[in-house]
Amino acid sequence: MVAFEGKPVIDLSGKRNGRGAYLCRSLDCLETAIKKRRLPYALGISMSNEELAVFKDEYAKILDDAEVN
Repeated sequence: MVAFEGKPVIDLSGKRNGRGAYLCRSLDCLETAIKKRRLPYALGISMSNEELAVFKDEYAKILDDAEVN
């Protein structure tokens, strides 16, 4: 994932421009990163709890889609 224009963007290819951070493809990893506020820190952006919840939902959907395919 990368921070692009101050917002987190999921980048499974790892090729988008912006400040990036690696997150394993597991909701457990994401939940730990959210709980410890590591995601905003790694990306160098600030995120409210609501933004983190929306991001978690988007990430979960992408993981579910990847498992189906």
